[in-house]
Parts: sequence; structure tokens; C-alpha cells
Amino acid sequence: MNFKKKLLLLATSALAMLTLSACSKNSSSTDGKVATNITKKTTVVFWHSMTGASEKCMKQYAAEFEKKHPNIHIKLENQGNYADLQSKINATLQSPKNLPTITQAYPGWLYDAAKLNKLVNLKPYIENSQIGWGSVAKSDIKDKLLLGAQIGGKQYGIPFNKSSEVLFYNKDVFDKYNLKVPRNMSELAQCAKTIYKKSNHALVGAGVDELANYYILSMKEQGIDFDKNIDMTCPESKKALNWYIKGLKEGYLQIASANGYLSTDFGHQKVAMFISTCASEAYVKMGMGKNKFNYGVAPRPSKYNVQQGTDIYMFNKGTAEQKSAAFMFIKFMLSKRNQLKLAHATGYMPVLNSILKSDDYKCSKDSKVAGILDKTTANIYNLKISKNENAAYFQLKSSMQAILSAAKKGDSVASVIKANQLKLAHCWKQ
Repeated sequence: MNFKKKLLLLATSALAMLTLSACSKNSSSTDGKVATNITKKTTVVFWHSMTGASEKCMKQYAAEFEKKHPNIHIKLENQGNYADLQSKINATLQSPKNLPTITQAYPGWLYDAAKLNKLVNLKPYIENSQIGWGSVAKSDIKDKLLLGAQIGGKQYGIPFNKSSEVLFYNKDVFDKYNLKVPRNMSELAQCAKTIYKKSNHALVGAGVDELANYYILSMKEQGIDFDKNIDMTCPESKKALNWYIKGLKEGYLQIASANGYLSTDFGHQKVAMFISTCASEAYVKMGMGKNKFNYGVAPRPSKYNVQQGTDIYMFNKGTAEQKSAAFMFIKFMLSKRNQLKLAHATGYMPVLNSILKSDDYKCSKDSKVAGILDKTTANIYNLKISKNENAAYFQLKSSMQAILSAAKKGDSVASVIKANQLKLAHCWKQ
């Protein structure tokens, strides 16, 4: 080979190496705006409030994911309970550089963050041809849960540790009095009244853990949404409130104690049935202690149901590699295998239809909830996320407790309802 040919060959090889290097660099940085091949050490900081079996699952997920992706480190940071996590997010939004890559959150917590462009719209990641879900996998996520993680029509969140409400009932009591499981709230009241009467007032018929959800769904079934126009003094509201007030005054309904849950009273056979999150099943078993009895779980006796639990949101502060790594980890946690594992270990509802409907989940020997969750979540009602929705929801929780506590004491509730309507209206106007 003469000198000119050697020189040409060397030049061609060098050009090829430069082209390959450039292509490699583009691939590792972005596909559009999404990094698709992470080749350098990248850390994803994840704020959460998971404890017990839930946190154990997350630690296992992180370890397994890091083994598959040695360049990515998932740094889990527990921020305490939900209230602590919300406070930490709110405080840190004032200094965004200290925010994590991703966080658990309810969408209402992050309304202002979305408006200030501090969140990442995850649609480009979901639809990315290399690291995205793909149309088939994306459609597997329960649509109402995915919709519930939107703020202002943008997909800022991905549903994660979700739950919905079900009816827990004492099957032994139902068999003893030859009762049918109620299918609506009218039947539930009648059933509760029968139990209270036939037990000679020794056993309260029923109760509802989350009073705000009771009110919101009762109003929705009368065609009224929970928004800035809600009026606790209107006829529909009085009907919803009087359903509970009547039961409290006559003794066949109950409200939760200071801890906000009826699972202990149910376990001690002080109340025959109660509506609560599906994740309460573990506490139902725990509350029984040695006082074992047969319990049943049925769909919430209403047309609509609610979703509870948090989603995962990404802050717009990290590098392209951090954001993609974070999305890849979210996707990993929502794999079929990991969703089934989380559901079995914690009682949370699978967010994938394929798992929710699968025999592996529905036929679980450890859960009676699993068999009915698909049915009870067929018609989920999502609150419209707005500037003051989160504050209004928590005011409603307080208002319902105040109104029903007054009714239980035998006090006149008209003035309490009016005062709390003013508080609720003020929340919407802030």
C-alpha cells in the first residue's frame, strides 16, 4: 500500500471514529429532550413517606434496579409522614436547587409548582421510543388513575401507591341476622339500623372512616361536583349530611375516634361494618387480636368511588440523565412483577389493569380485598385539581368532623353547618 492510500485510509478511519463518537454522545445525552442512554454515574434522589413493608419493597426495588443499571444510584430519602413530606416540599420550593429529582405527592400539593414550571411533563418520557412505556404498556395503567395524576391537563405524575374505598363487614353478624350486603347507601343505613336493633343496641351498625370522601361522593351522586361552587347549606348537602346525622342520633351509625379509623372498633366487634380504604385490611386483621371472626369485603355501596394514595412527580431541576434515570426507575417500580409484589406485601391497589384482573392477584389467600377491587374501582371520581382544592379538601375533613360531632352530642347543627360553609368558601377564595 503506497503512502497516499495509507493517508487516505487513516483519514477515513479517523472520520469514522469521530462520527461514531458524535453519534454515541448524542445517544447518551438526548433523544429530542429525553436522554436515552445513561453512560455516566447518575444519582436520583427520591423523597417518600413509605414505612414498614412499603419501604422494604422500595429498598428492594432500588437495589434490583441499581444492579441492572450500575451507572444509576437511587437515593431514597424518607421524609416522615405525608404531612411532613408536604411541608418539606412546600418549604423547599422556595429554594428549588434543594428539591429532589422525584417525590411522592398528591397532585393538589403541587398545583403551584406546576404553574411555576417546576415540574416535568412526563408525556415525552412515556412516549419515548427507547425508554418509554409503549402504547400497549401505557394503556395497561388504569386510565382514571393516570388522569388523576394530571395537573392542568398535563401528565406531571405517575400513579404509584394507590388505594380505593371498600366496605368491610362482619360476616358472622350478617349470617346471624340473615342480612344481605348493602349495594347502596340507603341499604347500608337500613342494614345498620337492623343490626343495632337486633343486637339490643350492643353493636353499632356502620361507620365511614373518611368523612370528606363520604360527603364528596354523596354530592356527586346528586350531580354536584366538589369545587368552588359547593354550598353546604343547599338541599342536596342537607340530604347528604342528614343521612349521617340521623344515624348518629339514633345510634346505628358511628364516626371514627381521634385516630380517624374504625378498624380497631370493627376488630373488637363494636361496629358491624365500615367504609374505608382497601389498605385497611391489614389493620382489620391486626385489630381482631385473639377476637377472631369471619369478615367480608364488598364494593363500596355507591355508584362512584375515589382514589387515594400518592403519585410520583419529577421536578424540573436535574440533568437530562437524572430525569431519564428517574423515569426509568418509576417504570421499573410499575412493572407487572413489582406491582404484584407491592400489592401482596402492603394491600395497596395495583395500578395496572392486567394485575388488577389477574388470578395471581384476585385469588390471593391473604386478601379478601383483591377479589373485588376491579369491580369497586370501575367508576372512579377524580377531583379537579385547582389552586385551592387541596386546602378546601382538608377544610371539608375538619368541617365534617365538627358537624357530625355536634350532631352526636345532640347539639343543633344548623349554625355549625353555616359556620363551616363560610370556612369552606374562604378556602376556595384564598
